Amino acid sequence: MTEQFPLFDAPPAPAPKAPAPPAPFQPDADTVALGARLPARALLGTSSWSFPGWAGLVYARKASEGELSRLGLAAYARHPVLRAVGIDRTFYSPIAARDYAAYAAQVPEGFRFLVKAPAAVSDAALRDERGRATRRNEGFLDAHWAVEHFVGPAMEGLGTKAGPLVFQLSPLPRELAFDPPAFAAQLHGFLAAIRTQVPQALLAVEVRNAEVVGAPLAAALQDAGARYCYGVHARMPTVAEQAERMAGAGAGPLIARWSLHAGFQYEQAKAQYAPFDRMVDPDLPTRTTLAALAAEAIGAGHDAIIIANNKAEGCAPLTVIELARAIVGRIAGRT
Repeated sequence: MTEQFPLFDAPPAPAPKAPAPPAPFQPDADTVALGARLPARALLGTSSWSFPGWAGLVYARKASEGELSRLGLAAYARHPVLRAVGIDRTFYSPIAARDYAAYAAQVPEGFRFLVKAPAAVSDAALRDERGRATRRNEGFLDAHWAVEHFVGPAMEGLGTKAGPLVFQLSPLPRELAFDPPAFAAQLHGFLAAIRTQVPQALLAVEVRNAEVVGAPLAAALQDAGARYCYGVHARMPTVAEQAERMAGAGAGPLIARWSLHAGFQYEQAKAQYAPFDRMVDPDLPTRTTLAALAAEAIGAGHDAIIIANNKAEGCAPLTVIELARAIVGRIAGRT
């Protein structure tokens, strides 16, 4: 029997539809009004935008972390109070200018990105998979590397939406941590070299050694045209104490990263707060101090850029909303 062949090939299967981008959640009237009252210079946001637990807070429906990471930024940026966001992935590896540009294309004018510098230039040690220092990092505070792989691509890709470029320095070796003038001098040379090449960049430094927070660091940052980034972290003094120690840093934009609830360790907070959909541990002293510093900066004509993490109080968007209320109240003269 002769084998029969079809005259025509079977039609190809339709390509699967790409998922629709997550839609923004429509906040209540009070939150919309709060966004309208919040000064334009109050640039508040969260350290990422890819948390499924934010359905009903930032996003209209629940989506996976991967889907939000790829498609959620545009919806995030439509929230009336979320005017900034942190990019942390750059701490682990540099990204190209085109990747920064893809982020910038998804947000409106006036939105700002706070970007963390790669550990390759901001950590004095090379570390194993458990975070333990194994040997000295020869690329630590290498200004040429920082401009070529971080500052230059970030400024090119983000353009006018570039916010602070933060060098979050991992815990320093003893010889630097216990010699604040020597550390400040090395940091000053690094920042000044970057400033001469990319003068328009807003450079900031966050430290994880309380010993170096003081007059030498303040003077070095002021002279290099850089800012101190307040870090709310278990390793650091309170924001109020940091402000007192850094009083000599001069006037300028306020930059802060509210990373953890005061006194908590990272994994402890993560386990206690997941899935990050509610306020768990309000940290009123930190909120009050940050609101006061923000109001002072805004009153002097400077931006206040504050990025909150879910580990600060349990849910970063709710932290930002409460911080916005505190700033508006402070500016209006209420306590």
